[in-house]
Amino acid sequence: MKTLNVIGAGKVGTVLAKIFIERQVFSVQQVMNRSLHSSQAAVDWLGAGAAVDDLHRMQPADVTMLTVTDDQIVLLCAAMAEAGLLHAGSIVFHCSGAKASTELQAAMAAGAAVASVHPVRSFADGKAIASQFAGTICSVEGDARALTVLLPALRAIGAQTVEISADSKLLYHAGSVFASNYLVTLMETALRSYQAAGIPAAVAQQMAAPLARQTLDNVFAMGTAKALTGPIARGDMQTVALQQKMVAAWDQAAGDLYQAFTPLTQAVAARRHSEK
Repeated sequence: MKTLNVIGAGKVGTVLAKIFIERQVFSVQQVMNRSLHSSQAAVDWLGAGAAVDDLHRMQPADVTMLTVTDDQIVLLCAAMAEAGLLHAGSIVFHCSGAKASTELQAAMAAGAAVASVHPVRSFADGKAIASQFAGTICSVEGDARALTVLLPALRAIGAQTVEISADSKLLYHAGSVFASNYLVTLMETALRSYQAAGIPAAVAQQMAAPLARQTLDNVFAMGTAKALTGPIARGDMQTVALQQKMVAAWDQAAGDLYQAFTPLTQAVAARRHSEK
C-alpha cells in the first residue's frame, strides 16, 4: 500500500483521506495543517497518521495530496521541493477546481509526477460526504504516471472519473461555480426579493423551496429548454421590462443580475420553441 501525506487537512483533504483509509487504498503517513492542534484534530478524526506543523518535520511519501487554498499551491509545492520531500518516484496532486496540475512546476522539476483531482461535490458537510461519497464525479488531469496510480485509487473509493485538459480547467470549474456557488447567490436574491415584497422570511423559504426543487428536477429530467417557464418562455417581454425596472429600483445589483439573465434566458426560450 502506497503512503500518503496530506497537506491542508480541511474538509476536502480529511474526507478523501478518510475514505482512502477505509478502503485501504493508501496508508496515511503524516498530516500537516495550519497548526499542530488542527493537524492533531484531523489525525484524531482519521484514526491514522502523525500530526506535524512544519514541512521540515515531514518524511517523503509515495503520494502527497495538497488540499490548500489555490493561492498557496505554488508556494507550498516549491517549499516541499526545498525541504527534500520530492523525488523521481513521487506523486503530487492538488484538489483545486480552478487550478491545473501545471501549478506544480516545482514538483515536476524535482522529477515527481503531478496531477489535479477535483471532486464535483459540495463539501459543506464533510462528515456526511465521507459516508456518501460513492458515485461522486472527480475530474482529473495530469501526468500519465500520476494518473496510473490516482485513477484506480479514485475508482476504489467509489468515484466516477472524468479526464479533462489542463487548458480547460478554469472554464470547467466555472460550470461548477454556476451550478453550486452562484445558485446559492441566486436563491439568496430570490428570498430577499420575496421579503422586500412583504413576505415573512419563513414563508419566503416555504414558497421558494418547492419551486426551486421542482425546477431542478425538471432540468435534469427534461432538459433546460423544456424546463423553462415564466414570462420569457411565454414571450411576455413587457412584463420582463417592468419587472427589471422594479427590481432595480429596489436593489440595483439585483436589477443588474435580472438584466444579465434576460438575454441568456431568451436564448434558452428560443431553443425551447425550436424544439417543439
